[in-house]
Amino acid sequence: MPGKILVILGSERVSGPPEPARLGERVAAACLLRLVAKAVPATLVDPVEIELPHPFKPHFAYRRGSSPDVLDRLAEQIAAADGYVMVSPEYNHLMSPVLADLLNHFGSSLFSYKPSAIVTYSAGQWGGTRAAVSMRTFLSELGCLPVSAMIHVPHAQDVFGADGSYLPGVDGGRWDGYLDRTLDQLGWWAAAAARQRADGGKRPAAFRTDPSQRNAP
Repeated sequence: MPGKILVILGSERVSGPPEPARLGERVAAACLLRLVAKAVPATLVDPVEIELPHPFKPHFAYRRGSSPDVLDRLAEQIAAADGYVMVSPEYNHLMSPVLADLLNHFGSSLFSYKPSAIVTYSAGQWGGTRAAVSMRTFLSELGCLPVSAMIHVPHAQDVFGADGSYLPGVDGGRWDGYLDRTLDQLGWWAAAAARQRADGGKRPAAFRTDPSQRNAP
């Protein structure tokens, strides 16, 4: 099994309308519960608890030893993880600006050669599916390639309670199977990638300091 999964929540809206405001917190908590049930260590990264520096400056753009502590701590968490669950609502057919802002602070060297899982949600009928399209491109560029299965939760307020448990009348077994399809793929790929990294095989260079490293010679 993978060593650690980060569940990164792409929402910091704490008040409505609509209510309940923090639907993403419920979805992220549900993913954490399923990972814990599989004995996979998992940690939530909640942007409400993180005060990112403004104006925007990515972690890798600071001189050595001068980066803010909050970015250093996040970088350590990202680097130590074996995989990522990215939880996002949909904004204008895209992933949430909060999630994009958080992830854009870090270069692909921290994420590369690890898998990710896309989880989207909504209060309406589509479950944030259109956001997932752009998330595939975004996460691939970071190097944490998304697994093929995805999780989409329409009417999330009718599925999960505040702690991520199922609300009365919800078919929990059916939802467990749906979540597990994606989370089990993530776990399989995370464990495989961790073994490969542990074997000490040489990895191709990743984008580290200069965006031009993405480009062809």
